[in-house]
Amino acid sequence: MSIKKKVTYSLAALAVLAGIGVSGRLWMVMDSSRSDVADNKTVLADFHSTDAAAIKRGEYVMRLSDCAACHEQTFAGGYKINTPFGELKTSNITPDRETGIGGMTEHDFYNAVRLGRGSKGFLYPAMPYTAYAKLSDRDMHDLWAWMSTLKPVKNNIDENGGMNFPYNIRLAMAGWNLLFFDNSGFKPESLKTASGSSADWDEINRGKYLVDGPAHCSVCHTARNALGGEISSQYLQGGNLGDWYAPDITPNAHTGIGGWSSEQIQQYLKTGSDGKSVAAGPMAEAVEHSMQYFNDADLKAVAAYLQHLPASDTPAPKAFVMDEARSKKAALGYEVDCSACHGVKGEGIHGMVPAFAGNGSMLNDPTNMINALLNGARAPHTADRQTAAGMPSFDWKMNDQQMADMLNYVRNSWGNQAAEVTPQQVAAMRKQTDAKQKLATPAQQQ
Repeated sequence: MSIKKKVTYSLAALAVLAGIGVSGRLWMVMDSSRSDVADNKTVLADFHSTDAAAIKRGEYVMRLSDCAACHEQTFAGGYKINTPFGELKTSNITPDRETGIGGMTEHDFYNAVRLGRGSKGFLYPAMPYTAYAKLSDRDMHDLWAWMSTLKPVKNNIDENGGMNFPYNIRLAMAGWNLLFFDNSGFKPESLKTASGSSADWDEINRGKYLVDGPAHCSVCHTARNALGGEISSQYLQGGNLGDWYAPDITPNAHTGIGGWSSEQIQQYLKTGSDGKSVAAGPMAEAVEHSMQYFNDADLKAVAAYLQHLPASDTPAPKAFVMDEARSKKAALGYEVDCSACHGVKGEGIHGMVPAFAGNGSMLNDPTNMINALLNGARAPHTADRQTAAGMPSFDWKMNDQQMADMLNYVRNSWGNQAAEVTPQQVAAMRKQTDAKQKLATPAQQQ
């Protein structure tokens, strides 16, 4: 066993012991949460809200919080989430008494969503209660009203059956929470750091509430430590999601969104594209199920808050100079396989296919580009962009070296400069995602 694995397992074991030692105190802290305003008698299966306004607001809170992306369109769960510690499945959150949350009271619901304490014990932070802790009482109450309108669905889910030992022990989350979970509510930034009018500052704090609370942006866009805790010093500066990478969304001009206008940020969140970049993977799901439903004021508020943040100090990537023969071969391969969609000069198709020329978002961590080239990708389907363009997989057509050369070519052409993508990186992603190997030619098959 490697030293890294030994350290990780040792820390996990300590977390379990910590969980056992502090579980009583932590449960008590959870029960003294802000949920004292919630009903603790009527269970969801017996509750049917008649407050039309609250139900409508609650549906919007559901969209802000992106519940549908993970719990499926019926909210009966079963969506698989791969983590470094094993596979999780999302829970059934319909009002079914036996397999859903029909037996929960509003108080129970508050504790599950904001404190990570579910009907089966502690929840895993893949359910972003670490961010939902910031949700206001009104948003929670409205969400509860909307939940009462869902159709009960019987679907028994073993949420943590695919987690590796000792991470499949829910009690370990008590220790994790003690180390990494701040269960305090939303705190607006101080006016002392404000610039501009008070109206602008109100907008920035609305954006902060959305980013840190329901939209839970830091859950993906912030790097994590060996036990899955967010590294606060790297807030929104990019995080690895296993098969995907959530990029830096601070105003860094090289690795973040420093070159984006407010309008471009809003357009990207609403449609999945700013004209050059196109969302894929988990971000495409977030746009499709959540962000396209944000109202214009909230989109503007999110953009204002992100632009208000300090930029990360990540430097611009250095260019990789490829061997001339390999570069010419990669250029020919690009013309044959890629130029029909991405353009002869890397110009892409506006709003549908990513541009390579002048697209800084593709010049940093290459995880997303490797994944897309191996396995294909799909843009989000939104009301404003009905044609969700798809990219085919090329795992069967290119070997690891050919893919690395192709990516190095596009990442260092048309004025771009980026670090080298190695065949070893491609091989690791091919194995990680169970992508196919390149098909042998007839001559190689003989």
